[in-house]
Amino acid sequence: MIERYDGHILGLATSDGRRVVVGRWLRSPWPPFADVMSEDAAGWRTLLAPTPAVAEEISQTYVFDEVVITPVRLTCDPAAREWRVEAGPFDAVVTLGGRTALGAMLTALPRTIARSRAFATAADPVARAVFPDVRTRGTAGGGRREWYGALGQHRVVAVRATWDSVPCGELTATVPPVRFGFSSVPGRPTVTAVRTTISGGGSSRTVAG
Repeated sequence: MIERYDGHILGLATSDGRRVVVGRWLRSPWPPFADVMSEDAAGWRTLLAPTPAVAEEISQTYVFDEVVITPVRLTCDPAAREWRVEAGPFDAVVTLGGRTALGAMLTALPRTIARSRAFATAADPVARAVFPDVRTRGTAGGGRREWYGALGQHRVVAVRATWDSVPCGELTATVPPVRFGFSSVPGRPTVTAVRTTISGGGSSRTVAG
């Protein structure tokens, strides 16, 4: 079975040591949804997912110490260039900047090429060299294979975030590696437009896409 997810991945870190990865999935085997993965300063990994079925699907690919089922609301304000994320203990307003240098390069690629598994495979050695801990292909859990095709990328320039109503501190210039799966996020705070392709293994999907 091959499953494809088109959307965005937001990666950032805050001065309290928290790393956050937000997935915004516009097209997938599921209705549109968002999820939040967080790793705190002590290394505790939490998934915030909107339904048990989505949580089970994500947990087939990534590893967490805690899974919380909670509404995950993500709204975008294009005029203010802001994302608002509300998910259980996590609340954040994220401000986006302009394209990164990589993002500018990616816009020149035909989208059919950038989305393909062949391109993700070819790009993996480059990603490993330029972005330590970032992979564009790899082996996920449950005998699954996964490919990331990046289509564009913007900088994250500011964040106001709380966890359990406690401020997370300022946005940090670098994002330490996260330990959810075979790949981390870029080392700078960014939002990346991606196609994620997953092949093999079982699926918990019960909603037709």
